[in-house]
Amino acid sequence: MTRRTRMPAMALAGPMAALLLAGCGGGDSGSKNSDKIAGADPGVTPSASPSASVSGSPGRPNIELPSDATDKYENWRTGDEAKDAVLADTARRIDATNDAILRGDISAPALSFYYRDKALTGAVAWVKAYVDADLSFTGTTRYYAPEVTLSGPTTASVAYCSDESKGFNKNRKTNKVDKRPSSESPYVLSNTRLERNRQGVWQTSNLVSKRGEKACAA
Repeated sequence: MTRRTRMPAMALAGPMAALLLAGCGGGDSGSKNSDKIAGADPGVTPSASPSASVSGSPGRPNIELPSDATDKYENWRTGDEAKDAVLADTARRIDATNDAILRGDISAPALSFYYRDKALTGAVAWVKAYVDADLSFTGTTRYYAPEVTLSGPTTASVAYCSDESKGFNKNRKTNKVDKRPSSESPYVLSNTRLERNRQGVWQTSNLVSKRGEKACAA
């Protein structure tokens, strides 16, 4: 595993907040992350992501990420229709953030489609941190062990782990990939709150993450 110093996290970002960046910032006082982050939230492949086959479904943005950026979702379906709908929009939210970062677009419409409230503000700030640092990313991030709790017809929470050990920064101008090692853990536990809007989209309204969570390294 090769990693390097990470940029400060924001409360919203969880694995998507995982930059292998040496010294840029973006944060929220509510975050439980380390003050440095790692491993970018890379894209999606049709074989790995539950969102890849449905991202273009009616009313939802069609997001396609480059082949060198992959999100791998493991056990991302529960068999419960309501819970799986929440997980699907959680994955799409991750995809939307990665797409904005890779394109360097802080105004990407998919951000406001899958985020709201405090979480939307944090997402825009996080994308801007990549843009300001002239960074993109490459590699694979693994998302696993999701736990969904439904609090009613329009409110839910999702906790999940991510493994960012195979994600690396890439300079946006030179395309050079930085694989310098880091002593920080690649494992992140994220806790999110989602609210279902009138269009039926489960939007993330808050997200906090904790790096180095032992349960995620098991």
